[in-house]
Formats: sequence, C-alpha cells, structure tokens
Amino acid sequence: MLRAGLAGAALIASGASGFGAGELAIGPKSGLPVPRYVSLKPDRVNVRGGPNRDYDVSWVYTRAGLPVEITAESDNWRRIRDWEGAEGWVYHSMLSGRRTAVVTAKSKDELVSLHERADAASTLAARLQPGVVAAVKLCNGTWCRVQGPGFDGWIAQERLWGVYPSEKVE
Repeated sequence: MLRAGLAGAALIASGASGFGAGELAIGPKSGLPVPRYVSLKPDRVNVRGGPNRDYDVSWVYTRAGLPVEITAESDNWRRIRDWEGAEGWVYHSMLSGRRTAVVTAKSKDELVSLHERADAASTLAARLQPGVVAAVKLCNGTWCRVQGPGFDGWIAQERLWGVYPSEKVE
C-alpha cells in the first residue's frame, strides 16, 4: 500500500502526547525526547510491522518532508505515527529533525488563514487548504511561522499537526 501523504483532507489534529510538561521520556538510543515530531527524509520510506528488516513492509510513504511523530525507539528503528493515526517502524536514517506540519481544519471544506504576523487581526497572507504540508520555522506557543511553495506567514498553532500545543520551536 502506498501512502503518498495526504490521502484525506479530513485530518485530525492529535497533538496530545500523554506526557505533561517536564514529563517527557528520553529515547534509550537517541537521547532525545519521546514522543517528538520529525519529518521523512527521502521521498520513499518503507514502514514495517516491527523494528527490523525481518518484518514485512506494511506500506510505503512516497513524499519527503511529511511530518511524523516518533512514539518509541528500538536500536536503530523508530516507531512512528502519522497525522491519520497509522503507526509502524522505520529505520532511523529515514527521518530528519527538520520540522514540518500538516495544516488541519475543523471541516474538510474550511480554508485556514495564514497571516503576515502572529496576530489574527494582521493582514491575511493566504488561505490554506487542509492537508497542505509546510516547513515550520518558528512557534511561540500560540502561533507558528510556516513556509511552503508560494506562501510564508503565521498560522494559529492549533491548526497544525506536527507541533504540540503550546510548544515553542526556534
């Protein structure tokens, strides 16, 4: 099964991790927090049913830059979850620390406002469809500056899957 990325526009903004502030677990191999958001590095990533090559490929992502959440580590393998809730294991070198996010909306037909500043009263820079993938440049805990082909501006943080609620990204 190929998962090109944005199979459905009705995306769920799951930002909840089960951990409160200051309670993040540390990955035994990476030394980094688990869970955490990362992105897919190449444009073809095999997702397996378990943490080694003996497990069958469950599906293949075919788009670099898609955000995923690392939910566990096992040696050089990372269990990931995507914006649709699908989980599987990928080899660590297939992941990048580069932060990206998927634009989410309350309904599939809603366009999400992108502003010139981190202020709902500022000039509208664009209106983005649910499912658009953007590079996350900065988050202040309420707003994130995002960029993509033909757009650059600030979006309400709650409208992104790929950053946690109140997370600050520098």
